[in-house]
Amino acid sequence: MTTTRKRSRLPARYAAIVSPLVLSLLMTFIVSFISTLKSLGFHPSLPSIWMSAWGLSWLVAFPTLLMVLPAVRRIVGWLCEPAAR
Repeated sequence: MTTTRKRSRLPARYAAIVSPLVLSLLMTFIVSFISTLKSLGFHPSLPSIWMSAWGLSWLVAFPTLLMVLPAVRRIVGWLCEPAAR
């Protein structure tokens, strides 16, 4: 008999931090790769330079997202109709 263990999840109150965390990780991962690739081309040291650039860009992006996200939500609310309920 096999038992499945339910994966524990974070409480909903953490969504305001987890959302910008995931967004900043994914966006800086992609953008830093494109920038590093454009700058260096396919170079043997590309992975190490890219990871260094990614780390630095994420250190800037995550706190920036936390600070500007409330303003972005207000701007989007001003530009878009509210969702129908």
